[in-house]
Amino acid sequence: MNPFIEIITQPDNIAIVIMVFMVTFFMVWAFQQAFHNDRLLAAGLPVDGETDKFVDTFKPLVRIELIIALVVMVGLTIWSIAVDAPLEEIANPTLTPNPAKAPWYFLGLQELLVYFDPWLAGVVLPSLIVVGLIAIPYIDINPKGNGYYTFTERKWSIIIFSFGFFVLWLLLIVIGVFFRGPGWLWYWPWQEWDHARVVFEPFRDLSSVVGVDSRSLAGFIIGAVVTGVYLVGGMVAPYLYWKKNHPEFLTQLGMIRYITIVFLFITMMSIPIKMVLRLVFLIKYVWITPWFSI
Repeated sequence: MNPFIEIITQPDNIAIVIMVFMVTFFMVWAFQQAFHNDRLLAAGLPVDGETDKFVDTFKPLVRIELIIALVVMVGLTIWSIAVDAPLEEIANPTLTPNPAKAPWYFLGLQELLVYFDPWLAGVVLPSLIVVGLIAIPYIDINPKGNGYYTFTERKWSIIIFSFGFFVLWLLLIVIGVFFRGPGWLWYWPWQEWDHARVVFEPFRDLSSVVGVDSRSLAGFIIGAVVTGVYLVGGMVAPYLYWKKNHPEFLTQLGMIRYITIVFLFITMMSIPIKMVLRLVFLIKYVWITPWFSI
C-alpha cells in the first residue's frame, strides 16, 4: 500500500481526498435526516419545513454560514502553511508529463475517453449533463420534499441522482486520480508506477465477438441493431410498466417529460455498461460508423 499512500499524500491530491470524505460525510448526513423525517411522517408527526411558508433564515442559515466560513478560512490558512504548493517547473513543450492528467474536475471526462469515442466523451455526454441539470426543474412534477429532507416521497429521484453523482462522476474522478498511472494504465493501490510498463490487451469490437469484421457492412448492421434495441427497449419498457401499474402518473408526467427523462436515464446507464464491457469483457466499441463510434 506504500505507492497508494504516496499518491494520496501528494500536495495536489490532498484536496481531492478531503473532497471525497466531505462529500461522503454530508451525503450520509442528508440520508440520515431524510430517514428521520420519513419516520416522523409515517407516525403522523409534523416535519420542520413541510408546511412552513415563512422561515427565519438568520439562525439556521446565516449564522451557520458565517461560522463555517471562519472555520474554512482558518483551515485553509493552516493548510497553506503546513503543505507546500504543488508548483512545478516551467512548461516544456518538448517534454510531455506521463501520466498527463487534466485538472481533477475534468478527470471524469478524461476517464470517459477510455470507454467512448472522443466526440461522445468530450462533447455529447458533457452537453447532456448540463442539459439534464437544467431540465430537472421542468420535468420534476413531485411537489413533495421541497424544504425538508425525505427519501420515501422522492425515492427514485434520489437513487438516480446518487448513482449518477457518486458512481458516474465522483468515482470516475477517483479512478483518474488514484488508479491511472503512466500511459493511463490501470494501477492497483499496491502496484508501483512503472513508466516502462507495456500492457497488451486484445480489445475487440462487439461484432468481432461473433466473427464479423466491425468495419464491414455486416458489422455496421449488427452494431446498429444492438444500439437500436438498447435505445428503443429502454424507451418502451418503462412506458409499458408505468402504463400497466401507474397510468395516472404517466398521464400526469406527459409524453415530452417522459421522453426527456428516459432518454437521459438510458444515456446515463450507457456509461457503466460501456465500463463493464471495456474492463471485464475487453470490448472497445459496440457500433463503429464512419462518423463516430459507440
